[in-house]
Amino acid sequence: MDLLTIVFLLVLGLLISNIVGHYIPFIPMALTQIVLGIIVALVTGNYTFEIGAEWFLLLFVAPLLYNDGRHFSRDELWGMRFQIFGNAFILVILTTILCGYLINLLIPGIQIPAALALAAILSPTDPVAVNGIAKRIRVPEKVMVLVRGESLINDASGLVAFNYAIAAAVTGYFSLREAILDFSYTFLIGAAAGIFLGLLIIFIRFRLRKSGINDPVFHSLLQILTPFGVYIVTEDILHASGVIAVVTAGIIHSVVREHTETYMAEEQLLTENTWSILLFVLNGFVFLLLGLNIPSAMFDTISSPDLGNWLGFGYVAAIGLAILAIRFIWSFVSKANNYYFRKRSGAEKPEIRTALITTLAGVRGTVTMAGVLTVPAFLGNGEIFPERSLLIFIAAGVILLLLILATLFLPLLCKKEAPVGGAGEQGDLTWAKNKLLLSAIKKIKAETNGENELAALQLINEYTASFQRNLSGQKSDQQYAEHYNRKINEARLLALNLQRKYISNLLANEEIDISVFDILSQFLDYREEALNNNLHFETKFFLKRALRDFGRLGGKQHRNDGAGLDDLHFVRDIQISAMRAAVEGLTEYAKTQEQPEYVYAVLLDYEKMLQRFKRTGRDNDRFEVQKEELRFKVLDAERSEMRRMYEAGEITSVQEKELRRFTNYIESIVLYEHNE
Repeated sequence: MDLLTIVFLLVLGLLISNIVGHYIPFIPMALTQIVLGIIVALVTGNYTFEIGAEWFLLLFVAPLLYNDGRHFSRDELWGMRFQIFGNAFILVILTTILCGYLINLLIPGIQIPAALALAAILSPTDPVAVNGIAKRIRVPEKVMVLVRGESLINDASGLVAFNYAIAAAVTGYFSLREAILDFSYTFLIGAAAGIFLGLLIIFIRFRLRKSGINDPVFHSLLQILTPFGVYIVTEDILHASGVIAVVTAGIIHSVVREHTETYMAEEQLLTENTWSILLFVLNGFVFLLLGLNIPSAMFDTISSPDLGNWLGFGYVAAIGLAILAIRFIWSFVSKANNYYFRKRSGAEKPEIRTALITTLAGVRGTVTMAGVLTVPAFLGNGEIFPERSLLIFIAAGVILLLLILATLFLPLLCKKEAPVGGAGEQGDLTWAKNKLLLSAIKKIKAETNGENELAALQLINEYTASFQRNLSGQKSDQQYAEHYNRKINEARLLALNLQRKYISNLLANEEIDISVFDILSQFLDYREEALNNNLHFETKFFLKRALRDFGRLGGKQHRNDGAGLDDLHFVRDIQISAMRAAVEGLTEYAKTQEQPEYVYAVLLDYEKMLQRFKRTGRDNDRFEVQKEELRFKVLDAERSEMRRMYEAGEITSVQEKELRRFTNYIESIVLYEHNE
């Protein structure tokens, strides 16, 4: 298959996985992306996607690990340094050796070097893969810090061990003494190269700024290219570990950023937004490529006469459970050692439940898959690499198994923890946002006059909609969305019935004829169809409107003659009168409701429609200016309210920071549109 087609399908798979994750949040996105990769492979019939080891490490692993280093939290990681370094080095070595010999014992066809390579690449943990589960439950903070901290280092240590084992498998030669010396060289020189190159790039950026080159796009691109340059120089010129180098360079960048992010705010914002897109694409591509390679590996494995239909799955289960068992024993024993024997300050008493959570949270993901896909197809003597498909199958199976086990059992083990977004700090933040929205609406009403009435109504509608979304309380977003849509539709149907009643009275009093009544009734029927069949109607309406607007662009506007134009004005006047009657009826109806805000939202829609009838195309520019001026006044009012709440002790400093970030995003959008 053409490379461009594969890339397009992978990007499409990323978008679909995000949509699925929105509607089924309890399934980690990594699992969804693996399944989509399998579907792409089966549909297209192209079961493999080969890429060279160096290219894979450069394109995927280098930027991912550099980003991990960029988010290096010295305070959190230093506080758990013994556990983190223990997991990152000792646990990786134990897993590599014990699981390596277990794999060789279970599958004699996989020689010791290849078995150790597979075990080594199965050692690194991936916090990104467990984040999808952590969104709906509260995994203990110390566990997440441990997983993030160890993944920063065990990715590098696992990949280095994997590369040595693969080299031994390919060449058939291995010397422990040479391996230790070579490992020391690649690790130390890689770390030194990362420090030097990281500082060099920072110095270059500094000199460029001194020379007047301050373009944030240029400097953001330079930051994005940094991990690729560091990896290439370290691997190809110094022949050291590019993996260690990019992690170290990322850490150096994080230290410097602490002192520069304030006065380079625009650059930092642009860079972080770019990184968020890049990381989403890279992480997603790895899991999609995993799924893309599973059918080929599965067919080769199952069709092998030495394995049978279920033996391969048995290997996956045995190896996966062995990895979990080693991690569980290590977690429990290390906590017991710190608490009972070393008696470290702040050490927690070992608990089986905590050890189980730590075990299941250490799922495997991107680095494991990226590494195993780099297993060469041939040995150094030209022969086919033995059991390569089986290695990929086992790695993919273990990733899937650990993800599924974490999805099923982590919520049960963490059920005693308070759910994210419940009462407490997040609930107080929702209340604080509502206070800000109310202050914004109050400010808009105070600034409303005859000239900016329409702009004010539209802004009030936006802030009212946000306020209504925050009224959900303890309901889930989906439950509230259904409740909100139902109540809004009820109010809109009532408004349509009030309009029908008005034109029926006109017909009964012979103030309009049957043809005008039919035109208005058809319009109301059209509106009611929109409420009862949203998706179908909105699609139909969008297509009709697009064709009409296209016709206008081409100058194909159909004008009526004088009599027809008079009839059109008459129908329009009746329509305006009917909407005003609906507004009056809704206003009276709102007084009888316990939750009148839903009725008010519909009233605002009608007020906007009435104002739109009065507005001409020449007013558009003035309307946008008025709306922008009002929005800036509202932002100032919100900031004043934030400060008042903080000084009154109603919100914490952390909550004030979050609210200011929320407000700053809105202001950034307004300013960006204004500059454009």
